[in-house]
Amino acid sequence: MGPVSDVELPEAFAQVLAAYERHLLSERDLTSHTVRAYLGDLTSLLEHAQRLGVDDLAELDLTVLRSWLAKQKTLGKARTTMARRATAARVFTAWLCRTGRIPSDPGAALLSPKMAKTLPPVLRADEARALLEPAPAPDEREESAPVALRDDAILELLYATGMRVGELCGLDLDDLDFDRRVVRVFGKGRKERTIPFGVPASEALRGWLALGRPELRAEGSGAALFLGVRGGRIDQRAVRSLVHRRMREVPGAPDIGPHGLRHSAATHLLEGGADLRSVQEVLGHASLATTQLYTHISSERLRAAYQQAHPRA
Repeated sequence: MGPVSDVELPEAFAQVLAAYERHLLSERDLTSHTVRAYLGDLTSLLEHAQRLGVDDLAELDLTVLRSWLAKQKTLGKARTTMARRATAARVFTAWLCRTGRIPSDPGAALLSPKMAKTLPPVLRADEARALLEPAPAPDEREESAPVALRDDAILELLYATGMRVGELCGLDLDDLDFDRRVVRVFGKGRKERTIPFGVPASEALRGWLALGRPELRAEGSGAALFLGVRGGRIDQRAVRSLVHRRMREVPGAPDIGPHGLRHSAATHLLEGGADLRSVQEVLGHASLATTQLYTHISSERLRAAYQQAHPRA
């Protein structure tokens, strides 16, 4: 994967990081982006430990871990970054202990910085409807016609399923089941789940597959469901650009990306009466606590509506 730092670590540290990288890639099946972030965090930790005179992993104790996080704070790192780094350190030291590289796990007692709970912006139902209005139909002979069909299908599917942008970009043709109106998704850690979608998404997908995809298909298209303008599998950057561009066309709506559509889908499901466990399954959350964030969003909306409308608010 390449170096993540210009600082040369002791050979023993470098070998352990290389072994940990292999563990993350092969056993935990994380994306290369996530693995690189973890390795960057851990390289920073081991560099800090080296500066403190630690040259043996057995000397990596809770004091060193806390000192490293305190250093991050003095450098002005955001709480989200510090929380991620604390998690990276805990998972790493647990692996070190489990594999017999250190006698005990100092990370087990390491606490993450408290995170301020922020509610992500979400669309109102009418804003979602405006976003999903099909783009003005171009002449079928125009070069932009296949792209317009693709974009409409992407927006419909993102909102219908609440899937992550990476999950959408990874979809293949055989992941769709039109008879049952469900799509098979491979989420974090390659965990598979099946998500239903509605009639509007089904119609948009059929239009893309019948009239759009054949026009963009190229030699390297393979089985990818959504294609870029050059015929390859569409990438996340293109999808984010699409969502932001179409959001700017919705008057008064927040500038959200694909993850904002995921938040919106979850919130609207809960507001429509779906139970929390079902929403957890749709979103692919490992913990119900993550899904519970959306109940706070719904409560905030209720409170705002009450304060605006009730004469005794």
